[in-house]
Amino acid sequence: MKKPYQLFAILFIAASGMLFSSCKKQLEEEVYSEILDDNFTPGSGDVIALVSPVYSVMRPMMAGWQGYFDVQEESADCIITPARPRGWYDGGTYQRMHRHLWTSTEGQPVQLWNRCFNGINSANRVIDQITSGEIPVATGKEGLIAELRAARAFFYYILMDNHGNVPIVTDPSLADLPQQSTRAQVYEFVVKELNEILPQLSVKADKTTYGRFNKWAVKALLAKVYLNAGVYTGTTQWDKCIAECNDIIAEANTNGSFVLEPVYRDVFKTNNENSKELIFTVPYDEIFGTESVIHMKTLDASMQQVFQMQAQPWGGNCAVPQFINTYDADDSRMKDSWIQGPQYNPTTGALVINFVNTVTSIETSAANHGLRIGKYEIKQGMRGGASNDFPIFRYADVLMMKAESLLRTGKSDDAAVLVTQVRQRNFKSAPAKATVTGADLLKGSSYNYGYWDNGQITEPQGGADIQYGRFLDELGWEFAAEAHRRQDIIRFGVYTTKMWFQHRSSNQDKTIFPIPLVELNKNPNLKQNKGYN
Repeated sequence: MKKPYQLFAILFIAASGMLFSSCKKQLEEEVYSEILDDNFTPGSGDVIALVSPVYSVMRPMMAGWQGYFDVQEESADCIITPARPRGWYDGGTYQRMHRHLWTSTEGQPVQLWNRCFNGINSANRVIDQITSGEIPVATGKEGLIAELRAARAFFYYILMDNHGNVPIVTDPSLADLPQQSTRAQVYEFVVKELNEILPQLSVKADKTTYGRFNKWAVKALLAKVYLNAGVYTGTTQWDKCIAECNDIIAEANTNGSFVLEPVYRDVFKTNNENSKELIFTVPYDEIFGTESVIHMKTLDASMQQVFQMQAQPWGGNCAVPQFINTYDADDSRMKDSWIQGPQYNPTTGALVINFVNTVTSIETSAANHGLRIGKYEIKQGMRGGASNDFPIFRYADVLMMKAESLLRTGKSDDAAVLVTQVRQRNFKSAPAKATVTGADLLKGSSYNYGYWDNGQITEPQGGADIQYGRFLDELGWEFAAEAHRRQDIIRFGVYTTKMWFQHRSSNQDKTIFPIPLVELNKNPNLKQNKGYN
């Protein structure tokens, strides 16, 4: 178990009904048949158990099977899941996600809906139990409720971004089926909630708030919501995004709470819980919180030999070759993010597999086709679940959100200063290349968009016509395989207009997913999103 945040690993175990308290010499376990026992008055050490059901759902939701990672990456232009010799057709779901042909029963967006509402329902229940006195909280009641409201708003942010028009439910005892809210109404709810709770949230950025919503995590969330406000409501909020980022940057400069790690890979290493670049994460553990399976989905089965793994990986997704071709040869993020070339057995020295930057098609590929995700450290002896905590918001994200907002408000030179700051750690072999100018950021994208047919782009589009396309490239290089890409290319107008690999331009309606059919059948108050049956 990860010693620096052992308490937070316990947080997720507590969701199953166990409460823990610590003494000077050992960790003692006390099991309650019900968390709401009449004789139970939670102390400060028990608060973790109260909020655990709300946070625990984030584990399968973010990096688990058919999680948020899959929804954001499989529908975008950096990662694909082609059919492999060992399978990976699965009824055509990965092809539909790639080509924007998903349906209202598609597993990935349906699972995202379900997990978000599981988290919302848990938050509503615990908030009601605390405010009603069913769970007596002697101290810190306001802060605890604020934290739960923050988590609930986070789930609604995910739903707003992906499904758009969803019901807003805050009462666990709701007697009638909920009404559907518009995407703009959900935006107003999320913004109002987050701004209201800020004064009650902890300002600490240490082990006690790791993986939980403190003031800075909420400000990062607000910045992200404002960054995408134009997509959600039709009205941009660049200045508000800048203001939230400035508060976090001031905290970093004044108290050293956040920094850019000198080494990019350190942010994503196995035991990354001590990284001061991380503002909000979902913690995972290879024994106690095993839902992170990104490494299992991307590594070919033969890579079990390379990493002496205790589980055989499944060998599915890989990088889109066109995206890989955008990297500068001196940008260390390329090798830090992607596994490429010959891979050897560390014991025998024998060649195991040679990954190449080509893929035949979304329907067929060889085992070694496509570079694999290596951003999250894969240690020797890796298990089926990873211990790398998944970054939701990190300090580089704050700097880049501010930079984009500056760029879009005519301050390209100021934006370039921040982008250069983020790039500097990645060009140690060619330091001069780290510097970008405002004029650079006003250029188009280097991504060679177009339709891919067995290694050739047969219908070229290019990316030179994308406004601020060079900045979009910067986002791709910095945040590859972090579940950013769908949201980013929607904001830059690429998601439905460009072709990549074997995805053709799609209808604008595809910028949100359909309401799951099962939900429509359960609740007649819900109407399907435009463009879906």
